[in-house]
Parts: sequence; C-alpha cells; structure tokens
Amino acid sequence: QVQLVESGGGLVQAGGSLRLSCAASGSIYDIPTMAWFRRAPGKQRVLAAKITSTGSTNYADSVKGRFTISRDNAKNTVFLQMNSLKPEDTAIYYCNAIARTNWAAPLNWYWGQGTQVTVSS
Repeated sequence: QVQLVESGGGLVQAGGSLRLSCAASGSIYDIPTMAWFRRAPGKQRVLAAKITSTGSTNYADSVKGRFTISRDNAKNTVFLQMNSLKPEDTAIYYCNAIARTNWAAPLNWYWGQGTQVTVSS
C-alpha cells in the first residue's frame, strides 16, 4: 500500500500564494505520475496539475501560468506552488499518485486525505 500525506493548505487573500506538499510512503516500487486534483464546493473533483517522474507536466487551463507543480523523486514528494490565487481556486486539494508496489504489480491510484485551500476576496 501507498500512503499520501498532504500539507500546506489554509486561508489566503486573493492575489496571495500557497505551497502544497505531499509525501508518499509505504511499499513503493515507482510512481510514474503524481498529481493534484481539486474539488470546489458543489462541483466534481478535477485535475489541476500532474507531473511524471521525468518531469513532464500538464496543467488545467484555469491554473496555467499561476500554478507550478514539481516533485522530488528521491523523496517521493510532490509540490504545488500556487500564485496569484483567486477566490475560484477555493477547493479541497487532493494529492494523487499512480504507483506500483513492486515490479510486477499493476499501476494503482492512491489518494491523500485532502487539504482545504480557501481564497478570500
């Protein structure tokens, strides 16, 4: 099993910044992809940003140019730097890892417990 623990959420004013962190632990062989999803009030969970183990990134159009995803492969940690935050960024942010627990295991999706980000206007 793989456990994900997030930190860094909180309350910030519009235009401010926050940095989220997520550390993966447990029985890990490799984590080809790590990502951040978010669920705004009354909406479905959607992808905000993702990054592969080789550093390739993808962003939702709504966060491009404001958010930056990065990872430390040696520490199985992923970060989300969020700048120029807007009230519409208010959501629960979930860390996601697509990982294998050994060389023969299939890829499985793992989720963190979520961290609240609130942006006030």
